[in-house]
Amino acid sequence: MDKNSVIGFILIIAVLFGFTFLQGKRAQKQQEYEMHVRDSIARLQPEVESTPIEEAAVPEESVPLADDFKTPVYKDALLDSASSRSASVVTLRNDVFELAFTTKGAQPLSVKLNDFYNYDSTDLYIFKPGGSEYSISVYAGEYIRTSDFVFEVAELTDTTVVMRLPFAGGGYIEQKYSIHEGSYAVDNLLSFVDMGGVIPKNVSSFDIDYNVDIPRMEKGFKNESQYSKLNYYFDSDKKPSEIGRGRSSSKRIDSKLNWFAYQQQFFSAIMRAPRQFASGELSVNFYQENDPERKLMRCCAAMRSELPSGSSSVSVPFEFYFGPNHFSTLESFGQKYEKIIPLGGWLVGWFTRYAIIPMFNIFHRFIDNFGLVILLMTIVIKIVVFPLTYKSYASSAKMQALKPEMDKINAKYPNANNQQDQLKKQQATMDLYKRAGVSPMGGCLPTLLTFPILWAMFRFFPASIELRQQPFLWCDDLSSYDAILEYGVRIPIFGDHLSLFALLMAVTMWFYSKMTLKSQPNAGDPTASSMKFMSLWMMPIMMFFICNSLSAALSYYYLLSQLIAMIQTWVIRKSIDPQKILDKVHASEGKPLPKSKWQQRLEQAQKMQQQQLEQQRRAGRR
Repeated sequence: MDKNSVIGFILIIAVLFGFTFLQGKRAQKQQEYEMHVRDSIARLQPEVESTPIEEAAVPEESVPLADDFKTPVYKDALLDSASSRSASVVTLRNDVFELAFTTKGAQPLSVKLNDFYNYDSTDLYIFKPGGSEYSISVYAGEYIRTSDFVFEVAELTDTTVVMRLPFAGGGYIEQKYSIHEGSYAVDNLLSFVDMGGVIPKNVSSFDIDYNVDIPRMEKGFKNESQYSKLNYYFDSDKKPSEIGRGRSSSKRIDSKLNWFAYQQQFFSAIMRAPRQFASGELSVNFYQENDPERKLMRCCAAMRSELPSGSSSVSVPFEFYFGPNHFSTLESFGQKYEKIIPLGGWLVGWFTRYAIIPMFNIFHRFIDNFGLVILLMTIVIKIVVFPLTYKSYASSAKMQALKPEMDKINAKYPNANNQQDQLKKQQATMDLYKRAGVSPMGGCLPTLLTFPILWAMFRFFPASIELRQQPFLWCDDLSSYDAILEYGVRIPIFGDHLSLFALLMAVTMWFYSKMTLKSQPNAGDPTASSMKFMSLWMMPIMMFFICNSLSAALSYYYLLSQLIAMIQTWVIRKSIDPQKILDKVHASEGKPLPKSKWQQRLEQAQKMQQQQLEQQRRAGRR
């Protein structure tokens, strides 16, 4: 690896660490956020009886739990009765998920996905019973909150459930939920029916509280939390904004909002308002790794929605999504849901969306083994970028051929502390490169041009749900780390395990650096020695620490990329005849060579520097 290639890789590492630092600095830790605490109204936890769907018909009249002499809590007699009834559970199922509802608040109780499982092979829930709250708050003669009341089941089919909360003053609040075969979407229609005499005309809005505890689902807590966040999207924005990524955070929204998403690494709960939310507050708080209930994060939304006026009966639609972060599935909704998948900025994201993902899908259509899919992708990418990297490899090979001439220059100017000698040495080296047809920057620019591909892979593999729980060789889950040794205690930076793919990738990087640095023509240069240390030791070690806790697929890709680069370097070196390079140099000795404007400016700067050194030397003699 020549000096310029090393510079290119160092710049890549610098950009990578700089991006990670800025992302981490934006997200600051905050205390757990309490939202919409109501005066003197305690939140009642739902106590439900598990009832199969076939038994969950319209319940019988519930008998009040208190006697005839109890003091009413609510002015409305029907509300007071609904606040003390026992709740029941109804369940809607299709081929992709099972969605349970509780009549306490007419809200979703749990969501279980049929085709996915947790890392420990248990059932995968987007949220479990008792782990969510979806409540509507409105002023209807008195301040009411739907999660405090047990609704009546008015209609129940295989795909729809309708629940109502009647008022003594007339009318009712209705929650209707509908699902569709083959879809993770849930349609929710909130209706205020014949409520003109109950809700005052000057009430123009209602509040929504939607709080969810997202459980842990993956192998590694650190990796899972780093890719989990809360997203929110404004109309006409190019992509959603986000908070979280492993850090507790909150955000106040003072403008209209289209949707928000509680995003775990591979699964999400999304709520959308087709008529938009008027404003709201969002927060995400991460649990500790040793949480006894294995909860990952608590996501909260306190939103305000406009209440249409002009009619005694109004309906407000909402939409939910409870499912995987699969790109094409999310994209099919046409609401930019797919933008929550972290594919990188506009350039890297564009390359990932229109090159990496289609290529991945094409190979997967014919090959079930994802290890082979990644191998074929790596080969194709290396072939495509070969015209860019060839110049770098060829420049390295030519510089190796110039080693005998460089040894002569080093012997002629051996004093590293003499600035004038070092300046003459630089001039002689540049002249040698020019006569050999070697560009000193030939390896740097092509390396930088391949950076978008490197970063695209860095974002794609850890976020690709297709790799989740897919085994390859000794690895049981390509989306997570492949631990061959676990210590049981977390070591700072290093972690609590040893990933074999990350280790092999780092060792291969060391051998590749050794291969390219073995015959560096300027090996005696102190600057080159420090660059050699960075390339040979620091970069493999840093890459190991970065990849040890990340996706095994990512380390596997970098490993393959290094191996193919070694083969390409060897082939190119074999194709270049060192004697021809030296003959070209000897043939041009004593002959003037055409100079570009850049070379003329460089020589002018070197002459000025030489004159300054001469003036300093004379001044020192005086």
